[in-house]
Amino acid sequence: MVSAPVSTSKAARTRATIRETALASFRSRGYDDTTLRLIAEEAHVSLGSTYNYFPTKHHLVQELYAEVASEFHARAVARLDGVDDLVERLRIVYLAGLDTLQPFHRFAPGFLSAAVAPRSPINPLLSTDAGEARDATVDAFRLAVDGARHSLPRELVEMLPDALMLAYLLLALFWVYDASPGQRRTRQLIDRGLGLLKLGLPLLRVPGVRKPLRELMRLVAEIRA
Repeated sequence: MVSAPVSTSKAARTRATIRETALASFRSRGYDDTTLRLIAEEAHVSLGSTYNYFPTKHHLVQELYAEVASEFHARAVARLDGVDDLVERLRIVYLAGLDTLQPFHRFAPGFLSAAVAPRSPINPLLSTDAGEARDATVDAFRLAVDGARHSLPRELVEMLPDALMLAYLLLALFWVYDASPGQRRTRQLIDRGLGLLKLGLPLLRVPGVRKPLRELMRLVAEIRA
């Protein structure tokens, strides 16, 4: 087995150290109080090296997005095992998302203010760099739908995960402003929304309802694109 060049190995370790230091700072300090200079100091590397691996703080936020999305995906998959009811599987995924976000709640406004602009490089919906996090989120919902017992039309099943991901982002926006204990109102919103979905699911097999819903799903796909 051929060992990797020492320089490459050292570079990988340095990058990993900077990344882990930044993610720890985001978790403990939030967006506003985390700076590249602070990260460099705590990682015991030069500021120049930090810029070399991560030119801006935005690049490190994308690393955070990817890690949080991966945690969300793993948590949702673990909880889905043995559950086949579609609405209950969706409830599991949405709650897994909230549970993963919960440690960031006190810092969420800072991340939101930096991300909300349409051209923001850390906009979770529109930034091209956030694709990995979006894909992981969509896949969690896809697994929830594909593993459920239902009789939904195939064309809707294929488009549903994107719509559920968009609903999740809107839910997260509500969660940011939810000051109730443990963000109870957000969890109640999930219950009420999924309750309405359960009542409406049988209607999706009606041709007159299916067509406008299909067009709505296409609009959602265009928003994501």
